[in-house]
Amino acid sequence: MNNRRNADLPPRFLRTKEAAHFLGISLRTLEKHRTYGTGPLYRKIGGRVVYAVNDLEAWTAIGARKSPKEQGAGTVFPARRLTPEERGRF
Repeated sequence: MNNRRNADLPPRFLRTKEAAHFLGISLRTLEKHRTYGTGPLYRKIGGRVVYAVNDLEAWTAIGARKSPKEQGAGTVFPARRLTPEERGRF
């Protein structure tokens, strides 16, 4: 009975492939973000990389803005190594 209730709940953690689909980016892009430290928070559970849905949503909210000129809005950096200048803003 308890298992049936849990089956109705959305998954709390997503594997890399599922997280990439959730974000609308390629699997490789998400892997690059993880490598360069520019992506969402992740966890390793039993040697597997997983992403909490809340962390994925928070990461996408960093780049949310109402207009291109909005001040104070965050930036979701591209999946590449950050320059020292960019690291200070992240």
